[in-house]
Amino acid sequence: MHKNKKMSGTLQQLLLLLFVVFLSAVGPQVVRAVKPIPSSNLRVGEADNSIRIMQEDIIDTVNKHPDAGWTAAHNPYFANYTIAQFKHILGVKPTPQNVLADVPAKTYSRSLKLPKEFDARSQWSHCSTIGNILDQGHCGSCWAFGAVECLQDRFCIHMNMSISLSVNDLLACCGFMCGDGCDGGYPIMAWRYFVQNGVVTDECDPYFDQVGCQHPGCEPAYSTPVCEKKCKLQNQVWEEKKHFSVNAYRINSDQHDIMSEIYKNGPVEVAFTVYEDFAHYKSGVYKHITGGMMGGHAVKLIGWGTSDAGEDYWLLANQWNRGWGDDGYFKIIRGRNECGIEEDVVAGMPSTKNTVRNYGGSSETAVV
Repeated sequence: MHKNKKMSGTLQQLLLLLFVVFLSAVGPQVVRAVKPIPSSNLRVGEADNSIRIMQEDIIDTVNKHPDAGWTAAHNPYFANYTIAQFKHILGVKPTPQNVLADVPAKTYSRSLKLPKEFDARSQWSHCSTIGNILDQGHCGSCWAFGAVECLQDRFCIHMNMSISLSVNDLLACCGFMCGDGCDGGYPIMAWRYFVQNGVVTDECDPYFDQVGCQHPGCEPAYSTPVCEKKCKLQNQVWEEKKHFSVNAYRINSDQHDIMSEIYKNGPVEVAFTVYEDFAHYKSGVYKHITGGMMGGHAVKLIGWGTSDAGEDYWLLANQWNRGWGDDGYFKIIRGRNECGIEEDVVAGMPSTKNTVRNYGGSSETAVV
């Protein structure tokens, strides 16, 4: 009898523990006020491993739609991708609500006058990194790419430093704080990593997948690279190659605030929900027309404008190489939070920490 009671008590404790773990896992998504980024790793079915993401009926549906405003086509970048492989590269996880609670959200005065059109590439034409289109390969590292690309752009804009920063450092070394590496992560935590740990140059720690997984027989199931904290070049010291951010913040989900942030400080990282039709984007102003929800994706927002048809849009740089979309870029309709594009906007400001040697004994000051 005593033994049964003891077993019953242990079972109750185990069930309680499982319940707590379950609550902690789902709680943040339940209480979140805005539309959550989908948890892509829960939705890969058996058929997804055999069905191709490129589908003729999606292209036809979009191109025949009278109000689409964009053109769909076979994107060569995804020629051999299955739906499962496509879902895997959509690496934005839903950010836990308790994390967002203490992240400040920036707003701007409505008196700030903004241009009708803006392109960070021409505004800061001396910053070549703004127009770079990179390639994340088969790794779900978009959350890291978007953050690193924006920070290096801002180093050029605010400190006149032309540098390429390392996605690999963030992907391999941030660990569980940022999520699961190639299996997805949290954009805001990437920015917190920049504040706490900094990020080395790409020359010191280049991206692990140098070919973007385009070679024959390429294995798509890349595991997250190992954090080594050593520069690939023998004469470089890891700690000396670190570049930091002063802060990590969100931008209020209002188009004026987002535009003001880009106009004053440079490109921002945005996360949004991707549907099947987005894989087929070729040109024009995207809006979701057809197809199922695939997952969450992070990209770099670099400007805005209005199309000839009168549609307000955001201008964004993706990291699926130039073989996807409009030479690697895309436009999405602005002002109506299409696919949640305006509710997960994050950024930070570059720091002088570790970039200015302290010869005179005076303390370094950060850029804010």
